[in-house]
Amino acid sequence: MLELGVKFLISYFIGSLMGAMIVGKLRGGVDIRTMGSGNAGGTNALRTQGFAFALGVVIVDIGKGVVGAGVVPGLDIPFAPADPEISRTWLTTACAAAAVFGHVWPIYHGFRGGKGAATLVGTLAVLAPTLIVGVLLVWGGMLVLTGYVGLSTMTAAAALPVWLAFTRLPGDQPLFIYLAVMAGCTVFWHRSNIRRMVDGSEHRKVGLMPFKPKDTAGADDQS
Repeated sequence: MLELGVKFLISYFIGSLMGAMIVGKLRGGVDIRTMGSGNAGGTNALRTQGFAFALGVVIVDIGKGVVGAGVVPGLDIPFAPADPEISRTWLTTACAAAAVFGHVWPIYHGFRGGKGAATLVGTLAVLAPTLIVGVLLVWGGMLVLTGYVGLSTMTAAAALPVWLAFTRLPGDQPLFIYLAVMAGCTVFWHRSNIRRMVDGSEHRKVGLMPFKPKDTAGADDQS
């Protein structure tokens, strides 16, 4: 259990390295948590700082998911040697979750982070890279249909365990549980987006929608 605990914490600390804060420091101390939606993620970075800033944020956030799930589980730590009683699959899954949790609740930034989407994609690159194309297609399709980034993210995350349940083998149980937990967490982390969609104040990418609602046709997408 010592190995699991230590590597979980390492992945959490890596996940707490916020791309938005790192890129913001390089840009003269920009803190996007005080701008736009207040979320320290790629969407708010794009909306408030532009493409180059957002790209840097996304690269860091995806990268720490890759490191948390793909590097940390295999580290040789002298004071926490490999425990033969711990499944390597479950260890990797736990470290992946820790990286995402670190992004959402970063210890270095007052536990005020993003909503985990980019870091989750980074963990998928290690755990199930073949699912990435599908999740991006679902995300893009929902964005084109609705114009809502948050709703697209929630739908894509929810589609992952459903797809796995119908297409994969029983041996994929750890991955299924991980994706189901992440789907539930993703919806919870986007609860503010849900409230704004209900009251009609959520940002909407109307320009990406080929079939625009009548009440928004020709309107700015507020981004």
